[in-house]
Amino acid sequence: MKIKDFINETFGYKPKDVYLFTLPTNSDSPDSTTVQNSKETTQEIKSVFPSIDVNLDYLKTKYNLLINSDIIVREFNLNARGKQYKALLLYIDGMVDSQILNNFVLEPLMLRNRNNLFDGEQNRIISEAVTNNITVRKIKKFNLSDYIENCLIPQNSIKQQSSFSDIFAGVNAGNCALFVDTLSVAFDIDVKGFKQRSISKPENEIVIKGPHEAFVENLRTNTSLLRRLTNNENLVIENTKVGKITQTNCAVCYMKTLANDDLIAEVKYRINNLEIDSLLSAGELEQLLTDTNNLGLPKILVSERPDNAVNALLQGRVIVIVNGSPYALIMPAVLIDFLSSPEDTNLKTIFANFLKVIRIIAAFFALLLPGLYIAITNFHREIIPTELLYSILSSRQNVPFPIIFEILIMEISFEIIREAGLRVPSPIGPTIGIVGAIVLGQAAVSAGIVSPILIIIVAITGISSFAIPDFSFSFHLRYFRFGFIALGFLAGFLGIGIGIFVYLASLCDLVTFGVSYTAPYSPLSNSKNNGLLLPPIWKREYRATYLASKREKRQEKISMKWRF
Repeated sequence: MKIKDFINETFGYKPKDVYLFTLPTNSDSPDSTTVQNSKETTQEIKSVFPSIDVNLDYLKTKYNLLINSDIIVREFNLNARGKQYKALLLYIDGMVDSQILNNFVLEPLMLRNRNNLFDGEQNRIISEAVTNNITVRKIKKFNLSDYIENCLIPQNSIKQQSSFSDIFAGVNAGNCALFVDTLSVAFDIDVKGFKQRSISKPENEIVIKGPHEAFVENLRTNTSLLRRLTNNENLVIENTKVGKITQTNCAVCYMKTLANDDLIAEVKYRINNLEIDSLLSAGELEQLLTDTNNLGLPKILVSERPDNAVNALLQGRVIVIVNGSPYALIMPAVLIDFLSSPEDTNLKTIFANFLKVIRIIAAFFALLLPGLYIAITNFHREIIPTELLYSILSSRQNVPFPIIFEILIMEISFEIIREAGLRVPSPIGPTIGIVGAIVLGQAAVSAGIVSPILIIIVAITGISSFAIPDFSFSFHLRYFRFGFIALGFLAGFLGIGIGIFVYLASLCDLVTFGVSYTAPYSPLSNSKNNGLLLPPIWKREYRATYLASKREKRQEKISMKWRF
């Protein structure tokens, strides 16, 4: 016996007997599919049976009615043209509106006698002819399913479904399913009424001048916000499902007269070719749709603002909304998009450009400032003014650790304080951040662990990372900062220069949904309105060239005709 086998036999886990429970199958049923393997035998019925008792037994098995307390099956007798039929309603408690269910579904089906009421086209004379004094009439026969749909149930949304998979999808989404004896179809009735969060202010993308509406967790509410803002029939919203188990609804939104067809096809191809069991948030979908890269850069812009999403649609981009997530995924997104804020479109051009320059400086500080500090103090002291150099050296006289150790201690401590401020309850979160930073910094200086100027460097670096509008891009700068700290410690300006060269070369090599990540600067585009700085609003005649939209021109050259 081998040593590996001996160890597995002696110390390995020995599973207990496994009990395999199987459902009884009916091989004679033409509408059933039996799946067998070494562990289980299950039966999947595709189509609705005419017998309501058979349907009920199958529903009890699929929804585990003996265990689940929120799955409701309401059995009753349906009155239709003086005749009673056995019927049942299947719905999930807490996801339907009980008042709508009682008043507009159960009451018309059970209590109202409509024998003498107009019943639509039932028993209508289609044609009539007289031949040899004999009247021949062709009458449309009574159809129970059409009678129920058109005459008995006054709901705005009702569909006849013959497939159990479609029926289960509707019930799981908050609808109710009506089964009637003798019918090989079921009725999917919209009676949704589950609780949901109302439209509120954005939490992360706060603006001073601009709308104060944010997406919510309900898909249809979010798409209605897009419809209301676009106010155009060219907006296309295609629904698709992701996840074999969860069947999460996703909406692919674009302007059919603006968005590039190749971009639309690429987004839909990636979504439709996801072989996963579940999808619970837009963050998961973002990772699944993003090309892999070693830099960890975000390639999809995430926004919680409907106005920002509509602005992207009007540029020719494609957005994806996931049910249950209050964010929209905007594709494609290039580097300059992560340095832009929704506030830019509402401010005067000079102010918006000034703020963009501030963000660029903040991104530079967040990425390189600690590395530059350690490179200067270790390798390039000659570029520091003499008085400042004496001040730095005197502040570090009592510090027993190397400067690299100081920086790492303070940077890691700052990240811990930042994370703690996010995780603790909101009333005390800001307090922990402010008090923790002040107390920790003062105590570290008093104890001689770090120098005072290093506290200033770390504080400026941390505050600069908060100036980046996009959280994902800010996170990228935060963890890449440690790489430049290491390069500055090892080789000074030379190491940082090599790091910047490799970093920029890697950025130029990235592609997101067929668009260069550094567009319009790599490759360089001569078209207008593509750069980092915005032209005046009356000069924004063209859409971004790198988006390759169907309509490049955005407005007339003279848009303010009132001046002429």
